[in-house]
Amino acid sequence: MIQSIIHIALVVKDYDEAIDFYTNKLHFNLVEDTYQVEQDKRWVVVSPPGSNGTTILLARASKPEQETFIGNQAGGRVFLFLGTDNFDRDYQEMIELGIEFIREPKVQDYGKVAVFKDLYGNLWDLVQFNENHPMNARVK
Repeated sequence: MIQSIIHIALVVKDYDEAIDFYTNKLHFNLVEDTYQVEQDKRWVVVSPPGSNGTTILLARASKPEQETFIGNQAGGRVFLFLGTDNFDRDYQEMIELGIEFIREPKVQDYGKVAVFKDLYGNLWDLVQFNENHPMNARVK
């Protein structure tokens, strides 16, 4: 059996501001932006550069109860993990682009990591795994 996680839905306030953040600040690719007439919503998918795995579906909150989860999809914990092949390059560029880091870079047993916020406050790890770490192959 072959299975994979294809998309992770991220609740956003506005499609266009989310697209702007992910494509211009994180340099994600806009994979799809399709208007769905029957549901009056858009199917917006972004993906990190060079990635061929799981993508993020930017899902605009359409009900008041969904709005309460914007920026807090993981209850204050790190929600998503952005792997990189060059931590220092990406960290410096993200700082220059105004991305807020709430935990400075640290060297851990598994690699180098820092925690940043997306435009709504969801927490992300920027992580570069050590050469011998099993996850390292997924980032190359």
